[in-house]
Amino acid sequence: MHNVVFVLGPPGSGKGTICSKIQENLNYVHLSAGDLLRAERQREGSEYGALIESHIKNGSIVPVEITCSLLENAMNASGDAKGFLVDGFPRNEDNLQGWNKQMEGKAVVQFVLFLSCPVSICIDRCLNRGQGRTDDNEESLKKRVETYNHQTYPIIEHFEKSGLVREVKSERSIDEIYADVVNVFNAANKE
Repeated sequence: MHNVVFVLGPPGSGKGTICSKIQENLNYVHLSAGDLLRAERQREGSEYGALIESHIKNGSIVPVEITCSLLENAMNASGDAKGFLVDGFPRNEDNLQGWNKQMEGKAVVQFVLFLSCPVSICIDRCLNRGQGRTDDNEESLKKRVETYNHQTYPIIEHFEKSGLVREVKSERSIDEIYADVVNVFNAANKE
């Protein structure tokens, strides 16, 4: 059984940055659903490339079966990691149902790390991060924030009802955020 921590928050809340620090220091493997999809989109001969591209450009959500397959393959290829940080997934109810169906008996969700941050700060970060992502423009960001508000935030609320959400405010410095994240992981590993 794979141990999984879902890492959720609005676009630009620092999910990738914090996941890199956790991977570096806490022996969890960082799996970004978006990065896996972008890599698959670029892969020579991918049967899903054009479909993924159109979803990314439109700020919409790729079919869950594709995302879950990419995540499962990456977990199985990672050997004996302590656990996996699944960054930016599940993004909606369909993702959650698909995950539950496809990963039942294969993975257990330890908790959800929710990086909360005001949307204005998130948008500013995305527009200025200079990663060359095709979806880091104002039009795509508006769509991504709308998708987050209407589809992803309800998933966070769903996990909150189960007592699985650990919220860390991410508008602060990386060091302050990371210190709180380490406390969350230490507490979770004692449970």
